[in-house]
Amino acid sequence: MHRVLVVDDEPQIVRALVINLRARKYEVDAAYDGASALRLAADRHPDVVILDLGLPDMDGVDVIRGIRGWTRVPILVLSARHSSDEKVEALDAGADDYVTKPFGMDELLARLRAAVRRAEPTPGAESPGTVTTDAFTVDLAAKKVNRSGKDVRLTPTEWHLLEVLVRNAGRLVSQKQLLKEVWGPSYGTETNYLRVYMAQLRRKLETDPAHPRHFVTEPGMGYRFEP
Repeated sequence: MHRVLVVDDEPQIVRALVINLRARKYEVDAAYDGASALRLAADRHPDVVILDLGLPDMDGVDVIRGIRGWTRVPILVLSARHSSDEKVEALDAGADDYVTKPFGMDELLARLRAAVRRAEPTPGAESPGTVTTDAFTVDLAAKKVNRSGKDVRLTPTEWHLLEVLVRNAGRLVSQKQLLKEVWGPSYGTETNYLRVYMAQLRRKLETDPAHPRHFVTEPGMGYRFEP
């Protein structure tokens, strides 16, 4: 049984989430402000956190940073903030996913299940060595990609971009994070680089590059690799 910490200052949303989560056999703790959230996270060690950014005592981004100071527990942001800058700020602070209010309960629960699955350790491995999709296989240790029985030639930059996305499989990676990890700390706004290189990866690896299944764009926010 997994434990979920719900953090939101709107009682009706907390109540709806608690009812739906408990009906699906999750254990649930609830907090209505940032200080309580940080205290419950430390005391109860949840398996995933659902966090609203608009809290009465502190910004939700500060809660994310506080939690990230000591744990990698998945954090799913649930917020009415729609601007891409605010979404990117939450992701850069350490959030794993972002759902905008108003939200569909089925979608939220699906993203919650995905976050829990990604957080579960792989038996006998620190990190995945080989990732296989229906179109291609990535061997992280050997730094090779195989498609239809043949090795795919990638440039060093293409490989680095692919590696960051694959190691964060299923997780939304912000544009700023990708730029800094692939091109270096002085980069953060050159999103045209990402568009060019993502198009190249899709052309080389996707079955239908015009309708990518594995390299998904979250407009204004970043990219997600779906195995």
